[in-house]
Amino acid sequence: MFWLGAIAAIALIIVVHEAGHMVVARLCKMRVDRFSIGFGPGILKWRRDETTYQVAPLLFGGFVQIRGMNPGEDIDPRDPHLYPNRPVWQRFATIFAGPGTNYLFAAVLAFALYAAVGIPSGTAWYGVSEVDPAFDAHGTLEPGDRITHVDGDPVYIALEGEPHTDLVGLVDATGGEPLEVSVLRGGETLAFSIEPTLDDSLGEDEGGPRYRLGIRLAEDPERISVSVFGAAWQAAVYPVEQTKEISKELYRVATREVEGEVVGPVGITEIIRDHFEAGIIYLIQLMMLLNVYIGLINLLPLPALDGGRLAFLAYEMTTRRRPNPRVETMVHLVGILLLLILMVLVTYRDVANLF
Repeated sequence: MFWLGAIAAIALIIVVHEAGHMVVARLCKMRVDRFSIGFGPGILKWRRDETTYQVAPLLFGGFVQIRGMNPGEDIDPRDPHLYPNRPVWQRFATIFAGPGTNYLFAAVLAFALYAAVGIPSGTAWYGVSEVDPAFDAHGTLEPGDRITHVDGDPVYIALEGEPHTDLVGLVDATGGEPLEVSVLRGGETLAFSIEPTLDDSLGEDEGGPRYRLGIRLAEDPERISVSVFGAAWQAAVYPVEQTKEISKELYRVATREVEGEVVGPVGITEIIRDHFEAGIIYLIQLMMLLNVYIGLINLLPLPALDGGRLAFLAYEMTTRRRPNPRVETMVHLVGILLLLILMVLVTYRDVANLF
């Protein structure tokens, strides 16, 4: 059940992105031939007006096929409804609309969450999102639990905006001695004695062998009720702040200050599944973050991504000259090939990690 929900969540992000392209293309009077969730031959198809909608088997992306946009198409220079024959600002708006709609959807989700349950106050507890069956915590702790105390001492991820407790280090320092762990579950405080287990399967890049409780941790923030206007303001700020944080992290990875990890569709599906199990608030928070990630990554000026097309369009707008179509086509084709190779390698690794 959770796997199906995770796949549906990924499909929703794809639909949001591609719908942005399609809606703006139609507003700009371009012909949209196909709207696809996934890649490959359509296994479910239906047609409405001039557009064929389909669901394809490779559900790690999607596309909108706008007439005249694909490499190798015959272009009638007299047809005003073809992509290349529209004004450059309309083509720019059509391409930007995909990642832009992801940003907008992140803000909409943030507004719904903040209006319903409030905004984070700066204080956050450790939450349980998953329990490993091989550890002592299995059958005791449950997804959705909030860890409040360890051996009688309060533990927080952050207290009034400042880092507070390194729970991972605290558990490892026990040397395997049992811990008294208090959790909040359904409004009731429960206490358990849990014995950490030495996990020697962790590699050096994961910190090496250490004692663990066998739980996957999630942030469980304290929330403050706000007005509708306050929720709207915080929702508008959210994509901006997250973009800054993600950009900083990407820079640290690019400069090799930290190790980066690329997660493919299978890995993302597994992460979404875990958040489904932890609860709706965790899921919405993840969907907010993933939409910002998708929007930002697609805006990077790399071949085959929306940002790569925007770079060529920006050149055209600046110089008032169109780039050589053969050069642009070749750049995007090479980018698509490299992206497909990367996706195959990452997906293979994600599948291998499941076993």
